[in-house]
This record gives sequence, C-alpha cells and structure tokens, in this order.
Amino acid sequence: MLDLIRANALSSHQMMSASKGALRLPAAEMVEILVCMAEHNKIFGANARFTLAAWDEASARAIVADSSTPREVLDYWLDPRNLRSALFPLLLENESVPLTKIAELATTLKSEWIEAMIVSPRVRKSRQIQNDLSSNKDLSGVQAARVRELITGKPAEIPAPAPPVVEEPVVVSETHSPESTVPPEPHAPVAPVSACASDPDAALVAFYVEHAAEIAAEGEKPFQPIGGIHDGFHDKADVQTKVAAAAASASQAPALTPSAAPAPKPALPKRLVNPEDEKRGSVLQKISKLDIKGRIHLAMKGTKEERAILVRDGTKIVALAVLDSPKISDGEVEKFASQRNVLEALLRAIPLKRRFIKNYAVVRNLVFNPRTPLDIGLGLMKNLLIQDLRNLSGNKEVSETVRKLALRMFKQKSEAATKK
Repeated sequence: MLDLIRANALSSHQMMSASKGALRLPAAEMVEILVCMAEHNKIFGANARFTLAAWDEASARAIVADSSTPREVLDYWLDPRNLRSALFPLLLENESVPLTKIAELATTLKSEWIEAMIVSPRVRKSRQIQNDLSSNKDLSGVQAARVRELITGKPAEIPAPAPPVVEEPVVVSETHSPESTVPPEPHAPVAPVSACASDPDAALVAFYVEHAAEIAAEGEKPFQPIGGIHDGFHDKADVQTKVAAAAASASQAPALTPSAAPAPKPALPKRLVNPEDEKRGSVLQKISKLDIKGRIHLAMKGTKEERAILVRDGTKIVALAVLDSPKISDGEVEKFASQRNVLEALLRAIPLKRRFIKNYAVVRNLVFNPRTPLDIGLGLMKNLLIQDLRNLSGNKEVSETVRKLALRMFKQKSEAATKK
C-alpha cells in the first residue's frame, strides 16, 4: 500500500481515506503512510499532519519505542514542529535514532524539552551530546548546572547572582538615576519551596538563583512590551476632542437676541482624564526606568496592575517571573491565557504549573487563544467540554488544524454521550 501511495496510484477517494487514517491496516503501517503523505503529498499532506497530531497516544508510544520503526517516522516525530511530550523520552532511548540526531536537537531545542534530555540514559552516556547540550542558549541556571555536573562528574554549584533588591520598588524621580539607589543587605540562604510559595522575598531570591544564567545573558535589556506601550489603554481622547469641538462650534453660532453687545465667549469644558489611564501611565513610567532585576522584583512583589503590564514584557525571563509571583491570582492567569500580546514562552509556561492547569477557564482560554503554540493547544483540547469543542470548531481565529480536531472530538463525545 505504501508503494501505491508513493506512486499516487490510488484514487482521490482512497487517498483522502488514507490521509484520515481510515484504512484497515496495522497502526504502525498506517502511521508510516501518514508520515509519507505529510512530508511528500501537497494535496493531502495537511490532512495527514492533522491525523498524526491527533493520533492515539498509547499507539504512538508503542510505535516510537519500537526499534524496527522506519527512520522517516522517527524523524517526523523528532521534528520540533511535531514534538509531543509523551513521545520525546521514548524517542531519545530508541536505538534507531542516531546519536548525531540527538546531538543536533541538544543545541536547538527550547528549555521545556531539555529536561527530558538531561535525565535520558543515552544522553548521560554520551559526552558529545552533553557538550552540545551545554552550548544550548535556552538552558536555565539549574539546567546548566546539571549539565556541567554530567560532564565533570562532580556536583556543580549554581552561581548565585548579586544580592537582589528586595525592598519595595523605589519610584525614581526625574533628578535621580536608578544607580543612586543604595543596595540592601545580603539575604539569608534560599528558603524551602514550601516557604517560597507564601513568602514573596524567599520566592524572589529562589527565582534569581534558579535563573541566574538567563538574567545575566539578557544584560541591560530595556522594557519593551509586546504589542506596543499604549496597547490595552482605554483612551477617550478622540471622544473628548469631539465634545470640545462641538462646544466651540456652538459658541461661534450667531446670537438670536437683538442686543448688539457680543455674547461672552463660553469657557471650553475641561478635558476629562480617566483616573485608571492616569494611574496606568504612571506605572508605565516607573517600569520603563527599571532594569531587568528591578522588573523581576516588581513582577514578583508588585501590584496586580504592575503584573498586568510586566506580563507583556518582551524579555522572557521578566514575563515568566509574573507567573512565579506568590501574589498572582487565578483570575489574572485566566486573563493572561487569553491575551495575544504576550510571548509564546509565557503561554507554554502556564500549563506547566499544576495550580493553573487545574483551572478549567485557563485551559479553555489557552486553547481558544490563536497565539498559543499548536502542540500546547492540541494537547489541552481533550479536557474541553462538549459545548466548548463545538464553539471551537467554528472559531475562525484559530488554525484549521485546531478547528478540525475540535469538530472530531465534539462528534466523538456527542456520540459517547448519546450511547449512555
């Protein structure tokens, strides 16, 4: 059958059935056909990729763990565009995957996949892969230390950053520079995780230590919010201008009274100022004067208003610090999960925290957000209720792959509910 697919010797109806995984073939053979179509067929390739993205996890795990699985299938699921968290550890241990391929991934993959590589027995046996992994720019401070420990065989100490500023943020006046701030006394050792969960100071110090390498790599990167500095403002300036113009026109109309004396010119109404916009503007001014450490400090210990601005910071480590704040509420995370003016790294980080992923509204907002990475959205869809799946299948803002899978899941769950 695979030879017929490669030669395009089947009818369009049969090719469509094959791209949907509807042929009566063993799972491994069907997956091989789908990979071939996804990689080489311009007409039915999109359908094949969609079918593979929704392929049963248990079946996929058995296929990628089998050393007799064709190389093309293994390479497909090792492609960063098609990685699945449940399959990646099995792929690393499959002897049919060459070490050169793993070494290539070690230098390019993002930090959420690096953890699986660090604990992989094959990676732990290969000094070359460990060296390649150590050159990955996306390693966190803890991950970099663990890789060094693998290479040297000795426990590695995590480099501690300079003592962070943990007092309440100081609003710098126009005549003083941030460098004039007197540094605080050094802090005590990092508190246990349980204490960090409720103690902002301990959480802040723990965050600095864990992400020391990333903070140092960012240097003195200024605050550059995703979507622009004024995005999210409720500006009423246009309306106020029109009101003032209308009042001015009325004052210039000819008087209807017989008096020759000119009527006194009425005073124009004062321009209204939205207190929320004024407050937000002052917060933006304060944030724009802070360096990366100052913004991380504010993200961990600041107000809800400050977190709402810093979550849009173009510097990834600052945006992620917002999620680690002990003061953040579930309602804030629900809003962040639906925002499009945030980094993809933030949307990837939200479902990695158990507290947030237990919140159904967070899961739903992530799936409905067009900016959520495809692999994250597809992985979370199985948790949606029937009505949300129905709404998602008709949502033109998300990708076609998401809509099609939502429709399929909606039909499956509807049929299951009917049978009950």
